[in-house]
Amino acid sequence: SSCCKPQTFSCAGLGVRQMDAKDAQAQILQMTQFILNEARDKAQDIETKALQDESIERLKIVNSMKEKNQQDYARKTKQIETQAAIERSTAINRSRLEKIKSRQEMLAHLQEDSQKELAKRLADKAKQKQFITQLIVQGLLMLLEDSVEVRCRKCDEALVAECIGDAVKEYSKVIKDSTGASKNCKVTVDQKVQLPPAPNGDASTPSCLGGVVLACQKGTITIDNTIDSRLQLVMEQAKPTIRKLLFH
Repeated sequence: SSCCKPQTFSCAGLGVRQMDAKDAQAQILQMTQFILNEARDKAQDIETKALQDESIERLKIVNSMKEKNQQDYARKTKQIETQAAIERSTAINRSRLEKIKSRQEMLAHLQEDSQKELAKRLADKAKQKQFITQLIVQGLLMLLEDSVEVRCRKCDEALVAECIGDAVKEYSKVIKDSTGASKNCKVTVDQKVQLPPAPNGDASTPSCLGGVVLACQKGTITIDNTIDSRLQLVMEQAKPTIRKLLFH
């Protein structure tokens, strides 16, 4: 009977099943290898991208720091140049001021020496009388008034009073010779207004080296013919020549 028949197995079928299992295993291994390769490639891409990004970021930082350093260097260089320019300008100005001060001191010494020399020369009464007379004549010729008061130092009142007569005569002679007209002038010593005394070494107090001031029209018009004003006028006029002789 059929139930007593021995069972038979197909070798061909078993072989096919064994081949299918091997193929499946091979495909699994192949897929696994593919996935691993893809994963490695992806990981390498990610690592490469990360390295590139890091390199780019590092380059940005380096460039930023470089730019900042360059800006700091430029700013500090500008500060140094500006400070140097300020110091140079200050030094030049200081030198100019010192030169001006030195020149002013030299001119002041020159004026002081001139004052001393004038005082020495005018110590002679005859020379002083002649000098005062000429100062009065010059003032009268500038004013051309009928009545004039002469102001002087207290110590010079007697000397000035002696000079008035000769001064008026000389004044009238000059007018006559120049215009042919006869003109006289009443000249008196001003007893109300006097010039400061001679210098005493104290620069803070008013002083006068001598000379006269002529006044008329109740003192509204004056001619300053003091030695101080004449010397100052000469110094001002001679400054260009003095500077050329002393400072060039």
